[in-house]
Amino acid sequence: MAANKFKILLVDDEKDVREFLSYNLLKEGYKVETAKNGAEAINIAKDFEPHLIILDVMMPGMDGIEACNTLREDSKFESTIIVFLTARGEDYSQIAGFDAGADDYITKPIKPKVLMSRVKALLRRHKQGEEVSGRSDFKNFYIDREKYIVVIEGKEVSLPRKEFELLELLTSKPNKVFTRQEIFSKVWGDSVIVGDRTIDVHIRKIREKLKLDVIKTIKGVGYKFES
Repeated sequence: MAANKFKILLVDDEKDVREFLSYNLLKEGYKVETAKNGAEAINIAKDFEPHLIILDVMMPGMDGIEACNTLREDSKFESTIIVFLTARGEDYSQIAGFDAGADDYITKPIKPKVLMSRVKALLRRHKQGEEVSGRSDFKNFYIDREKYIVVIEGKEVSLPRKEFELLELLTSKPNKVFTRQEIFSKVWGDSVIVGDRTIDVHIRKIREKLKLDVIKTIKGVGYKFES
C-alpha cells in the first residue's frame, strides 16, 4: 500500500503540535485528519477509518487513555494501530497506555525525520498484518489471523494488536524460549524504544484474557508457550 493510501488521525490539544506534525505527514503523502481531544477523535475516526492514530495522552475532557479504551471496544478499530504521543516518559504512563490497548509510545518533542521513520515502521506492520491469513490450532484454542481473535472453546477473545502479535510469536514455535530481546525485536522492532516492563504488562493481559496456563516465564531469560 502506497503512502498516499494510508490514513492517519492525529490527536493533540495543542494547535501548534497538530499543525507541525500534520504538515510533515502530509508532505510524505499520507492522508491526515486532526482532532483536538479524545471525543472529537472518536467521531472523526468512525468516518475516516484511519490505519494509524497518533494520540496525545494528556488532553482536557476525554484524554488519550480513555479514548483508546473506547476505540478498542469497537470491533471496527481492532486492527487500527494506535500510538501514544506524550511529553511524559514515566513507566506508569506507558503501562497505562499499553493496558488501554496502545501499540506503541512516542515521547515528544520528536524530530520530523524520526517521526516519519517511526510512522513508516508502524504502517509496515499494518501491511504485514494484511498479508497474513489462516489460523493456527492448539489444544484448547485457535488463533484466527484474519479476524485478529483467539477462540477458546467456541468463545471469541479479542486482543489488542500488540497482545495478538506477542501471542502469535510465542505460539509460532511451541516450547521454544523466546528471549526478551527477541520479543522486543520481532514484536516492536529494533527501532522502537519501549519501557522495560512492556513485555511483562502484555503477558499479564494475555494470561488474564486466555485464562489458560500456557505461557511460562523463564526467569532471567524470557517466555515460552507450552503446547
